[in-house]
Amino acid sequence: MPSPKTLPTALLGLALACPLVADAQDMELGEVLIRDQDQSGEGQSIEDAAAQLAKVPGGTNLVDMRRPLQGRVASNQDVLAYQPGVYAQSAGNEGVKISIRGSGINRAPGAHASGLYAMLDGLPLTGPGGTPYELLEPLWLERVDIMRGANAFDRGGLALGGAIDYISHTGYDSPLLQVRYAMGSHDYRQRQISSGQVLGDFDYYLAVTDARSDGYQDHTASTSQGVIANFGYRFNPNLETRFYIRHRETDNELAGRVTKDSIEHHAQAANPAYVKGDYQRDEPGSTFIGNKTTYYIDDDSSIQTGLVYHDYPMDLREGPNRLKVAYTDVSGTFDYKRHDTLWGLDSNSTLGLRVTKHLPNDGASEFVRIPVNNTVDLAPGTRIRNFTYQGSDTVLHFSNDLEVADNLWLTTGIAAIYTRRESAVTYPEGGGKTSLHDWDYAPRLGLRYQLTPNVQLFGNLSRSVEAPHPWSMIYSSNQKFTSGVAKGAQSVPVALRNQTATTLEIGGRGDSSLGQWSLAWYYAQVRHELLSVLPDASAVTPYELNASPTVHQGVEASLTSTLWSREGVGALSLRQAYTLSDFHYRNDDQFGSNRLPGLPMHYYQGELRYDWPQGFFVAGNTQLVSKVAVDYANSYYADAYALFGASMGYNAPKGDWQTWVDVRNLTNQHYAATVTPGYDDKGVDAARSTPGEGLGVYLGVSWSLR
Repeated sequence: MPSPKTLPTALLGLALACPLVADAQDMELGEVLIRDQDQSGEGQSIEDAAAQLAKVPGGTNLVDMRRPLQGRVASNQDVLAYQPGVYAQSAGNEGVKISIRGSGINRAPGAHASGLYAMLDGLPLTGPGGTPYELLEPLWLERVDIMRGANAFDRGGLALGGAIDYISHTGYDSPLLQVRYAMGSHDYRQRQISSGQVLGDFDYYLAVTDARSDGYQDHTASTSQGVIANFGYRFNPNLETRFYIRHRETDNELAGRVTKDSIEHHAQAANPAYVKGDYQRDEPGSTFIGNKTTYYIDDDSSIQTGLVYHDYPMDLREGPNRLKVAYTDVSGTFDYKRHDTLWGLDSNSTLGLRVTKHLPNDGASEFVRIPVNNTVDLAPGTRIRNFTYQGSDTVLHFSNDLEVADNLWLTTGIAAIYTRRESAVTYPEGGGKTSLHDWDYAPRLGLRYQLTPNVQLFGNLSRSVEAPHPWSMIYSSNQKFTSGVAKGAQSVPVALRNQTATTLEIGGRGDSSLGQWSLAWYYAQVRHELLSVLPDASAVTPYELNASPTVHQGVEASLTSTLWSREGVGALSLRQAYTLSDFHYRNDDQFGSNRLPGLPMHYYQGELRYDWPQGFFVAGNTQLVSKVAVDYANSYYADAYALFGASMGYNAPKGDWQTWVDVRNLTNQHYAATVTPGYDDKGVDAARSTPGEGLGVYLGVSWSLR
C-alpha cells in the first residue's frame, strides 16, 4: 500500500489522467469573476461571494455549507474539511486546532486560537485575548469565507494565518421553518429548529440549537445549547441595517494529552490525572450583539459601519486550581469603498478602520480546587491570585485595485497597526505589571492576471503582524512568588514582542476540462515567532517567548473534477485538497534547522462521490496525514495515518427534506488527531497527543417548509 506521503500525488495524478466532462452545475471562473457583491453581503448568493474572493490576488476558500450539511457537522473540523491550506482537527469536542500557514502551531485544541482573525458576519470575533470557539455553531452558517495569509488585508486581518469569516443565514436564504436532527455513536445528539423569511423591507433569521455527546475518549462528554437571531431592514435603496444576536453555552469534560503508546493500545483512555481531578472547561454563556449599517452614497461609493459587544466569561477547571475569567470586548469597524476611473483605468479603493478593545473589568481570579504541591495546606476555594487582561488592536488600512492593462490588476495597500497588551497581578501584594504599546505597519503589493476567461494567475508580497495575548504574558513569566498563598505562581508578566512575517505568494486558479482547480505556493520569513523557548541558558522549564527566526513555506492545492456524467443517469465526481507545510528554524542556536512541531508536513483529503438525478448520493472519502514531530528537538514523532469513511443520503429535488448516513474511520484506525508541542522530550514518549475518533456511525434528517 502506498504511504500517506505518496498517496496525495498518486490520487491527484489519477484525477488528471481521467477523461473529464464539465459539470453543468459548476460555475466557470470567468463567470465568477465578472459578478460583484454589494458591500453588506446580505441577500447575496454563494456565486456573488465567490466573485468577491476571486478578486483577491492570493489564496482564498469559500465553504458552501450546503455540502457539509449532507453529513455530520459537529464542529469546525467538519466545516473546514476539504479546504486547501487549512488544517482543522478536533480532540473529540468543539475544541478544534485550526491552523493556516502554521498559525498557532504551538497551541492546544480548545485554547484561544492564535494567528487567525475570526469574524462573525464581517464583524470582529477575535479580541486581544484570541478567538473563543463556543459561538462557532456550524448549523447557523450559510457559508464561510477564508482568506489565507495576508489575503485578508481588506477585512483588517493581518495575522500570519489570515482570516475566517463565518456568515450566518438571513431571511433571504433560509426556509420559513426548518427542523434538523442528528444522532450517532457515543450517544451523539444534535437538534435545531430555525425560521427565516422576508417581509417587505424587513427580514429575520432565528434558530435554536442544542447538542450533546459522551465522546469517543473517556472523560470527553460535552453539551451545548444556543440561540441566534438577526434582523435586517432596508430603509430605502441607499440605506440598510442589520442587528445580530448570538448566545451560546458549552460544557466540556477534558481528557488531556496522552502518549503515543496509550493511543496505540488504549485509544479511548484519558490522561489519569484529568480523570482523577475531573478537569473541565465551562463556558457559562457567551453573548455577541452587533450591528452593521451600510449607506450607498452613489453608484460608485459606499460606507459601512459596524459595532460589536462581546461578553465571554469562562470557568476553567483545567487543573488543581480553578480559574474564573471575565472577558468583554467592544469592537468598531468602518469601511469606505469607491470605484473611480484614473487615467482611463478602472480603480477600486478601500479605506478601513478596525478597533477592538478589552473593557476595564477583564481579568481572572484563581482559586484552590484540589490542594496539591504549594497549595496542599490551603482549603479548597482559597483565593490564590487576581490578575488583569487588558489590550486593544487598532488597524487603519488603505488598498487600491487598479487595472493597469487589459485583464491585469495591480493591488497596493498599506496598514498602520497599534497594539496594546497589559497584564497585572493585583493580588496578593508583591505582584507586578507589564504594559506593551507598539506601532507597526503592513504593506501589500499584488498582481492578478486573467490569462484566459477561465484561468487566473496571481502573486503578492506582504507583511503580517501579530501581538501576543495578555494571558500568555502572565503564564510565560519565570518570575514567581516565593511565599504566601500564591507561592510558585507567576508574579510579574513577561514582556513579549510582536510576531511579524514577510510573505511571498505565487499561484493561480481556474476552471478547465480537468475541473475547478487552485494552486498556491508561499514563502514566509517569520521573526519573533511566539513559540516554546527557554527564557535563558540556565532555565529548565520553557515558556511561550519570542523565538529565533523561522521559515513557513508550503503548497496549497485543490481540484474538483467531474470524472463521468450522463444526463438522466448521474455523475461521478472527485474533490481533493492537499497541503504541504514546511515550517522550520533558520539556524537556531540550539535546534539548527529543525522542523517546528505540532503540524504534519503532508495533509490530504479526498472524496469520490456519485449523484443520481433523483437526489440519491453515495460517497467514499480518505484522509492521509504524515508523521508529526512532537517536540522542538524533533526527538519523537506521532505516526502517519490513513483514514477512510463513507456516506450516503438523499436530497429531495424540491429541497424540502434530506437524510444521510455518515460513517467515520471505517478501519477503526488509532491515531493522534492533534499534537501540542513539547520543548525537548529527549526521545521519550511524552503525553503530547490527543487521539482521534474511532469507528463512528451518524445519521440525520432535516425537513424544511419553504
